[in-house]
This record gives sequence, structure tokens and C-alpha cells, in this order.
Amino acid sequence: MKFVAFERAKQGTGASRRLRVSGKTPGIVYGGAGQPQLIELDHNALWHALKKEAFHSSILEMEVGGNTGKVLLRDVQYHPYKQQVVHIDFQRVDANTRLHMKVPLHFKGAEESPAVKVDNCLVNPVMNDLDISCLPADLPEFIDVDLSGLKKGATLHLNDIALPKGVKVVTHGKPNPVVVSVVTPVAEEVAEPADAAAATDAKAAPAKGGKAPAKDAKAAPAKDAKKK
Repeated sequence: MKFVAFERAKQGTGASRRLRVSGKTPGIVYGGAGQPQLIELDHNALWHALKKEAFHSSILEMEVGGNTGKVLLRDVQYHPYKQQVVHIDFQRVDANTRLHMKVPLHFKGAEESPAVKVDNCLVNPVMNDLDISCLPADLPEFIDVDLSGLKKGATLHLNDIALPKGVKVVTHGKPNPVVVSVVTPVAEEVAEPADAAAATDAKAAPAKGGKAPAKDAKAAPAKDAKKK
């Protein structure tokens, strides 16, 4: 994926604010043998590029002043409430240096699995990306995870995933973490007490056109009764 940036001569809070007002986003490129390079990008083009998954997880071709180099997106700072990119950082890519970054997982085949198709279970992704290490030439844009073989009560672990060539996963002390779990849906129970209460209420209700049952109270003495 390719994008165009421009050299930025001025730095500082005031200069960056003026750039944002003019529809530009300040940024920096660091790493590699060269010195950090100040750049600016068209904000609208950058905003749309950031909506694409590949812009976050693949090697990018950045053109600056007629020269093209390979970089990785490393950090994006957004405005607290405006739809605005405040600052962006890129890292130069060295073909012989291993990269360390997160790559998204793409799950497929869940609807065709016995767990979903036969047993009506729910497939619950525990991880949405993997922290990987690889050379730039081996960096995948994403990693496919086939869920078509999942069965009721199963769990898919990291060792069950086929990794692309040259890719190693950094597990941070967890050798074989769970990636996907299968959840059995809770069966709906019939509320018998509620049904019984409804039946009782139906018996107590007066029939249409009939009188309500009399209360168990003693009849009051008639006013015209003679005194003894």
C-alpha cells in the first residue's frame, strides 16, 4: 500500500497547530540508519487510509520528495472528540531486521462447523490478533483461522493454527493460549411455577356475566331488626 508524504521544516506546538488548521497532519519517521524525519500528510487522505486494515498491519510504501521507502505504522494520536488525526509515527523497515508487531486474525468457516450447524453452539473468539515476529518479506497482512472443524465443547489453541512461513508468535509466557472457544447456549427452561399461578388466577376469576365470590365476612345486622 502506497501513500504520499511531504517534508516538514518546522516543528513545535505552534507549527503543528497551524498544519492541522490547514488540513495537514504532522508526523515523524524514525528507525533505520537515517535520522528521524519530520513529515506532514494530507489529513483527509490519511483519515481514509487509516480505515483500511492493511494500513495498520502491512509494510507501506511512503513517497517523500520523489523518493520511496518502506515503513510501518507505529502510532496514531487522535483528537479526544473531533474526527481528527493529531499526530502519526512511522518506522523505517530494514529488510534484514526482524519485525515485532500485531497482526489481525480472520476467522472463517464457523457457520459450517458441526458446533454451529448441528449443535447450535456459539463460537467465541478469545483473541482477535497475534503478536508476531518475522522478517519484512514474511510479514502477513492477516492470518486466516479455519473454524470449520470445531465441535461442541471444543477449544482452538494457538498450536492448532497454521502460521505463514517465517512467522513466529510472541506469547509472553503463555506457550499455548486459547484462541477460540465453543460456548453451548443455555436451554430455555419452562417456568412451571408461573404457569401454575396463572392457572390459579384463572380459576379465581369470575365467569363472564357472573358475580364475584363473596368474602368470608359476617353479615351486618339489619337496621329494622326489633330489640328484644
